[in-house]
Amino acid sequence: MQTYHAESARAGIEAAAQAGLPWREFALAAVELLERAIPYDALCVGIADPTTGMMTGSAGLARQPAAQTEFLALEYGVPDFNRFADLAKQPVAVGILDDATGGDPGRSPRQHGWLAGQGLRHELRGVVRSSGRMWGGYALYRSNGRSGFSPAEAAFMHRVESTLGLGLRRGLIAASIERNRRQRDGAGAAVLVFDRDSQVLSATPAAEQRVLELGGELWSQLPLVVTGLVLAARATVTGSGSFVPEAKVRSRTGEWLSLHAGPVRNRDGFTGEIAVSIEPAGAAGVIPLVVAAYGLTDRERDVVQQVLAGASTREIATGLHLSPYTVQDHLKAVFEKVGVSSRRELASRIFFTQYAGRLDHELDANGWFEE
Repeated sequence: MQTYHAESARAGIEAAAQAGLPWREFALAAVELLERAIPYDALCVGIADPTTGMMTGSAGLARQPAAQTEFLALEYGVPDFNRFADLAKQPVAVGILDDATGGDPGRSPRQHGWLAGQGLRHELRGVVRSSGRMWGGYALYRSNGRSGFSPAEAAFMHRVESTLGLGLRRGLIAASIERNRRQRDGAGAAVLVFDRDSQVLSATPAAEQRVLELGGELWSQLPLVVTGLVLAARATVTGSGSFVPEAKVRSRTGEWLSLHAGPVRNRDGFTGEIAVSIEPAGAAGVIPLVVAAYGLTDRERDVVQQVLAGASTREIATGLHLSPYTVQDHLKAVFEKVGVSSRRELASRIFFTQYAGRLDHELDANGWFEE
């Protein structure tokens, strides 16, 4: 890996991260720049819910429904080397499959069960973390006949982890919004039920619309996050799973949605079916995620929560056991990170990411936009 190309790629990724692109645009720009430093034949890159670590969107190799399902089944349901959940716990969250398997990648179910079928032999994958949270993951691949990934290439990916994290964090709250004024077919919950083969068995009318808003189609290509949740929930039944099958996702209309998956039981026990519910996330669930996406520290987050509640500087100082001057210093840092200059702008910026895409609706009694 030539130093010139590596530094050129690093500088380009940093510029892309600062540009505030929607996450998918940033990811595609970043991986194109990465090829200057680390040649590859294929890749996968995805964004995750920083609370649960569940992947909520992807770009790259695992885009076709069958490939996506197999990729996620191996990631969430089968013990393997360098799983994202395991890498996220490591000081250096980058792994080379050849090294992890002692030079025998065939020991990896992912390699002999999926990568080999794609004509791929070598893998370098890692987790993108920022402020102690996992915001996404990536995997670079090389085909048979090519040399494997080197420690220097893994070290480079470790060096750009924080920059990739910045781009994904900003991209999450900069997601482009598609106006969608179609009415849902009837009121009620959005619920999908999956059979033992993880295929859709039944769904409410509201669920079909929610799937469309997440960029999928109910009977042909489900959104990655839905498939991942089903497989993660199934793994909790067998005891092989390490992910909580919950996630918050921003839909194409700008609305934040909360998804949950769990096994279906009857009086005799687990039926083998999995149910997934999709509902508006609500302010209590969205605001902490949005605040984290701006990269605020724990203390800055506490100050923001007080500001959003309408507290004065003195009230914030008393409640957090700080001096008024320290509160002002925290507010100054928050303003710089969020890109605002006043409390009013701060509240507007944070709440806009919650309400975006629903501004043409009336508010309900809880301050949320009505259906």
